[in-house]
Amino acid sequence: MKVSVTYALPDRQTWLEIEVPEHATVREAIELSGITRSFPSLDLSTQKVGIFSKTVSLEARLEPGQRVEIYRPITADPAALRGNAEDDE
Repeated sequence: MKVSVTYALPDRQTWLEIEVPEHATVREAIELSGITRSFPSLDLSTQKVGIFSKTVSLEARLEPGQRVEIYRPITADPAALRGNAEDDE
């Protein structure tokens, strides 16, 4: 079945369409895509993953056409950023 795997950095994005066996997991799709070779800093033990913007586990089963997303770690505190925006008003 066909699925896609995507990962984006501020300066580089990758979207790969791949074939995986039926009932493949998110982890299997990521491994089969080879995306970790393109982004050696990817750490699946700490980074979250999702399907169509919904966080899932690496063992979640895929369905045809789904998009696996690998999320970057948060580098700023969203609450602190909101506080700074309020200060500007």
